[in-house]
Amino acid sequence: MKRAEIITGFEAAAGSPPVEWRVENGLTDYEAAVTFMENRVAEIRSGTANELIWLVEHPPLYTAGTSSDESDLLAPDRFPVFRTGRGGEYTYHGPGQRVAYVMLDLKRRTCDVRAFVSSLENWIIRTLAEMNIKGERREDRVGVWVVRPERPPLPDGTMAEDKIAAIGIRLRRWVSFHGISINVEPDLEHFSGIVPCGVTAHGVTSLVDLGLPVTMADVDISLRHAFEDIYGPTISPGD
Repeated sequence: MKRAEIITGFEAAAGSPPVEWRVENGLTDYEAAVTFMENRVAEIRSGTANELIWLVEHPPLYTAGTSSDESDLLAPDRFPVFRTGRGGEYTYHGPGQRVAYVMLDLKRRTCDVRAFVSSLENWIIRTLAEMNIKGERREDRVGVWVVRPERPPLPDGTMAEDKIAAIGIRLRRWVSFHGISINVEPDLEHFSGIVPCGVTAHGVTSLVDLGLPVTMADVDISLRHAFEDIYGPTISPGD
């Protein structure tokens, strides 16, 4: 079932500075990323730093959110496992997956967690639409999904579908951190070590798996366009 609401605007209050847009080269250590986010969130809350979207790739690893079930970690010794304070269950991060860490001050926007999650889903859906991929949201599952009509239907008669993007956030005094991930060209077999987000009935896909020959840089451009449509202007370091 699709959610009815589509969040179209989550702009900051008038007079707010642009959101900093930062793209990290190479692979970013996960623990170092969490430490960086913790510090940046404190600075945003104190007014000494601007809001930030931070695009990274990680080496292969699993993360466990606050709702994770131990039985969903199928291969505990395969990759490092990090317990994290974000919402959600088990996820995989690795090369070929774009992770966007979202550090926004919701007091400048809308102090509504559900609306914020919906806005993140909409950001992903708009990004995929720029690449002619139809992403969909689901009432009972956070994240973004693509229908796979070329595959046999599920036992209940519904069409097969795969997850292409995940969402897991945390708020501290209304400043967000953690964020979203979009599968561009990761090794999809790496997801087999977990039950992704606790969902067993559906699989996982990527843009390249769907036949789209895109690069990470292509996805970054679409992410920025779609972000600005929803959240307002961005600025790169040095601009």
